[in-house]
Parts: sequence; structure tokens; C-alpha cells
Amino acid sequence: MTAADARPDIFDRARRARSRDRMMPCFAAHDFLYRAMLEELVDRLGAVQRDLPEALVIGCPDGSARAALEAMGKRVACVDPGFLAARSARGVQADEDVLPFADDSFDLIVACGTLDSVNDLPGALILMRRMLRPDGLMLAAFAGAGSLPRLKAALLAGEGDRPGQHVHPQVDVRSAGDLLSRAGYAMPVADGETLGVRYGEIMRLMHELRGMGAGNVLRAGAPPLTRNVLLRAAAHFADAADPDGRTAEQIAVIYLSGWKPDPSQAKPARRGSATMSLAAALKEADTK
Repeated sequence: MTAADARPDIFDRARRARSRDRMMPCFAAHDFLYRAMLEELVDRLGAVQRDLPEALVIGCPDGSARAALEAMGKRVACVDPGFLAARSARGVQADEDVLPFADDSFDLIVACGTLDSVNDLPGALILMRRMLRPDGLMLAAFAGAGSLPRLKAALLAGEGDRPGQHVHPQVDVRSAGDLLSRAGYAMPVADGETLGVRYGEIMRLMHELRGMGAGNVLRAGAPPLTRNVLLRAAAHFADAADPDGRTAEQIAVIYLSGWKPDPSQAKPARRGSATMSLAAALKEADTK
């Protein structure tokens, strides 16, 4: 048994799958985050000057990702942690760190909206890199560190001296970039954006999170939110409202891209091989 095999899961896999299944009937009413992430990933893919014909979509709560990639002429397979989501996309159910595909199976992997709750994120990135063919591309988007500060503060205020962990631990952009490099990707890039949303009450925000499959799926769970806790949290959330009575919340989205190494890819110059110093190059540029 390896150290990774012995490491306990942070997230409850069965609970995570149930959360994905429960969101399916009403997902279209709560899909703004998925829609924003997918649109950005497709835009980035549109700038890639390669065919990448065989694609895998990870995270398929509806058919939009498949449709977008098929419209670009790609043959698409789908996988999702939830059974109903996978079935609706004519795909297979699996967690990202135990994907059931052979090495060198795809030219493109698009992972949209699920990597924030995978147990072994480094392992999932390595597995996806192995599943790519040489010079294949991985694109991913998920919620990261800095998300939901108002909700976190409100729940902390509501529970007082004995807070529970109701929001998942989150990865920041810098750590995500480090993970890409350690997973063996060439030309790794990690960046992000912050999406602003506004809610008239905390229960509407919590309902939205459940509707998009982003509820608490931590293995350890958290103490139930009692009525008094919710009342205090709601009051704290309302205290932060703008004059129109709506409270501003934010979601930090992390975007990742990386290529499976291939001899045809451009290599960075060997360290120390430059024939001119940076200072000299800048000075020469200033004189032109």
C-alpha cells in the first residue's frame, strides 16, 4: 500500500455522488457558475491552433460541454462523479482520481467545476496527464480559495465559539500552479477571476449552492445548523447588505491549462546560455 492509498479521504465519495444526483432536476435554475466556467474554457480552447479530435469532459451536469466540443468537430466522451449526471451525458460515473481510461486515450481533457471536491487532486492531475496523448491539452476550472467570504463569516458568527466546517477547504492559484508543475505538465498555466453575486438572504445563497451541487460533502461532516444558528447567521449576512438589501458575495474561479510533454514542444533555453544580459537587452531596446 502506498502513502496515497493509506491517506484518508477528505470528501465522502458517496455523499458527493448523491449531491450531484440531487442537483440534476433543477440544475438549469442554478447553473450560472458552471456556465461561466465552461464559456471561458471553450473560449480558451478556441485560441488553440490544433485539432485535438478526441476529447474527454469531466463534469457534465447537462449536455452543454458535449455540444460545445462536438460543434468544434471533436469526438467526446463524458464522465461525472454523479450517476444521474453521467447517465444524462451518455457517459460513465467515476471520481477524477480513479478515472477508468487507459493512458494516451485523449487529445483533450476539459474538467469543469468538480476538481474543488476531489480527494486526491495531485493524483487526479497526474492521471489526466497520463490519459492524454503526447502534446495533448488539459483545461480545468473550479472554485478556489477566496470563495464565499460572506457566507463563511456569517456561519462563523452564527455558531460562535464552536464553529463547524461547512465550507470545503480550497486551493489557491499559486498552489494550483505548483500542482500542475509537479504533475508533469509542460507549459503549465494557472490563473483566476472573481465572480460577484448578490443575494437578498443567506438561505437563498445556501439553496443556490445545493442547486449547483456545491453543498458540504466533507467526510467528517459538520454539526447540523440549528434554527438559532441560522437566525444569527442570517442576521450577520443581512448586516453586510448594500442599501438595496442585497449582500454581495464572491466566487474565486481558478483556471488551469497544461500540455502533456512531447519532443516537438518548444523548450526553454538552457540556463546560462544567453549571450546578452537582461539589463543590456533592455538598454539596447531603449536606444532603438
